[in-house]
Amino acid sequence: MEQRIRFIDHKNRRVLLLDFSRATTLVMIPLLDQVKATVAKHEPKSVLVLADFEGAEIDHAVAMKIKQVLALDRPFVKKAAWVGAEHIPHALMENFHFFSQRETVTFKTREEALDWLVED
Repeated sequence: MEQRIRFIDHKNRRVLLLDFSRATTLVMIPLLDQVKATVAKHEPKSVLVLADFEGAEIDHAVAMKIKQVLALDRPFVKKAAWVGAEHIPHALMENFHFFSQRETVTFKTREEALDWLVED
């Protein structure tokens, strides 16, 4: 099985790819647990994150887990970008922003998101 939570290189920078694309609600919870464990292993404000939500199923339980992970990974994340979030309701995105205490920046493509993440 393809590893959905992994580091990739973009312009000589490491970016943590959270590939939630087309993930069902049953798959999302364990993936979010894996995100929490992976991010917590790093230095504060050191992780660049690209989250791909294209076609992902997000129910109430998944939304609550996302909020928990966003709050817990706050100290470790330098910048985060999301793609495929168009189907996530605006109110829920605002809720995610509140819990993460950082701007949830969204992009149409992974390439645009990656370029933004690695710019200084």
